[in-house]
Order: sequence, then structure tokens, then C-alpha cells
Amino acid sequence: MSVSVLETLLLSLKIAGAAMLWAIPLGYWLGYILARRRFALHWLLSALTTVPLVMPPVATGLILLYVLGPMGPVGWLLATLFDFSFAFAWTGAAVAAGIVALPLIVRPVRLSLEGVDPKLDEALAVAGHGPWRRFMMLYLPLSMPGVVAGGVLGFAKGLGEFGATITFVANIPGETQTLSLAIHSASQRIDGGGEVLVLGLVAVGLSVAAVAVSEWVLAAMSRRLSGQDGRHA
Repeated sequence: MSVSVLETLLLSLKIAGAAMLWAIPLGYWLGYILARRRFALHWLLSALTTVPLVMPPVATGLILLYVLGPMGPVGWLLATLFDFSFAFAWTGAAVAAGIVALPLIVRPVRLSLEGVDPKLDEALAVAGHGPWRRFMMLYLPLSMPGVVAGGVLGFAKGLGEFGATITFVANIPGETQTLSLAIHSASQRIDGGGEVLVLGLVAVGLSVAAVAVSEWVLAAMSRRLSGQDGRHA
């Protein structure tokens, strides 16, 4: 593997990992709110969490550019107060990757929390456990398969993100050029066939590895939750 391919791989992993650091907690909170609370604008919040999945990625990138870019309200404020900018930087790529991956995190978390029996919550409340204790004892353990599934799907989505990333932070080698962008750049060159093949195989390998690990973790968690952990009394 050439150094440039290795650097692109490491940068892609960094961007996708950083995206999950903020997208998973936010996705869990949104999933919990949608699953366990009912309020007037519940439908609107549910719709908004799904929009990045169905909206063209280029449109997502344009919105990020208009809001977080140098001339956007948030971007201008960050640059003025903290001399910091998301635009054309790997941190901006992590924001774009997290945004497009968010629906894939929210959905499985929401479904896993909706499957929790309310009677279990009532029983813990009667036993004197407060909301935080009930969350730690009941909701968090039972929702972990959804968190794992959503996290892996989100990571894979962030790893392969293209449209929002190139629109918001461009295609800068060593800074914002992820595997997808590198494949696109190599495919535009006459002599880029070999690099496209290598990058494509790396991308496929990462995707297969991520799915395999998630399946193994989910199976182990399922056995543990069901009490079939392989240990004998």
C-alpha cells in the first residue's frame, strides 16, 4: 500500500471516528426523546431526524456551507470569537459525515427503546429507583444493541460519505480527502486505474470488517441479555 493510500485511509478513519464521537450521543438523545416522550411537535422532530437520509448529500453540504462556512452566521461567529473554521478542514468533514449518518443512528436506537416494556419501568419506580437509576438499569442496557447497530451503520456511512463532504470542505489531499473523494480523484486521471482498485478494495474491506464486527458484538450482547452467555452453573 502506498503512503498516499495509507494517509487517506487514516484520515478517513479519523473523520468517521470523530463524526461518531458527537453523532452517537446526539443520536441516542434524539432516539430516546422520540421513543419515550410525546409532545406537540413530535412528528416534526421525527421528520427532521430523517431528512439527511433522503435529502441529496450535495444539498446537505450547501446548507452546512451557508451556515458554518466563512460567510455563514455560525461560521463567521466561530471565526471572529475563536479563530476557528469548519470549512475546508477535516473537522468540517467530520460534521458532514455525522449529519448524513445521524438518521442511521437514531432509527435503531429509537426502535430498541420503543421495545422496552413500560411495566418494567413501573416496577423499578415502585421499588424506589429514580429516573436516572431506571435509565442506567433498564433503558441503557436494553438499547445497547441499537447503539451498536446504529454506530456501525453511521461509521460506515461516514466513511463512504461523498456529496456533502466535497460540497462543504472540498477535496483537499491530506486534509479533507477521504477514501471516497480519493477514488473520485483517481478515477479522473488516465493513470489512476491502479489507485482506484487499491482504494476500492480498502473501502470494501473496511465495510465488510465493520459489518462483521457489529454482527459479532450484537450476537454476544444478545446472548448476554438472554442469559445464554455460554457459562454453565
